[in-house]
Amino acid sequence: MELQDILTLFDRFDAGTATELKVELGGDLVCLRRTVEPAAPVQAVPAAVPAAPVQAPAPEPEPQPEPGRTINAPLVGTFYAASAPDAAPFAAAGATVRKGEPVCLIEAMKMMSEVPAPCDCVIEAVLVENGAAVAYDTPLFRVREL
Repeated sequence: MELQDILTLFDRFDAGTATELKVELGGDLVCLRRTVEPAAPVQAVPAAVPAAPVQAPAPEPEPQPEPGRTINAPLVGTFYAASAPDAAPFAAAGATVRKGEPVCLIEAMKMMSEVPAPCDCVIEAVLVENGAAVAYDTPLFRVREL
């Protein structure tokens, strides 16, 4: 009997349900035996008593920007309040900006795009942290028109 024949025989025995196999070919004897563990006695499990439903705390609503006009992201990217890490922000809270002046940068695919002020206004609040990812139309600044 060749080794390949023995391995094939073993694979078929392993895949089957027989517990013992003896094969004799050309004076070679192969015995395969599978030990079967006695099944553990099955114990009745008492039915579970349903627990009283637990009321999950209501999720806190996300803070919404106060009503008013906002300057929103014109594209998806990374928000930068200044032109460099050590530079002053284009528009901080309380700053007055003129229509067309840049208020921030948004980086998308290694391209920096200035976001201009849509009107003469006062920046009431910066709504996004520097370096944060922003989606299209994400409110960036809350402003008050002049």
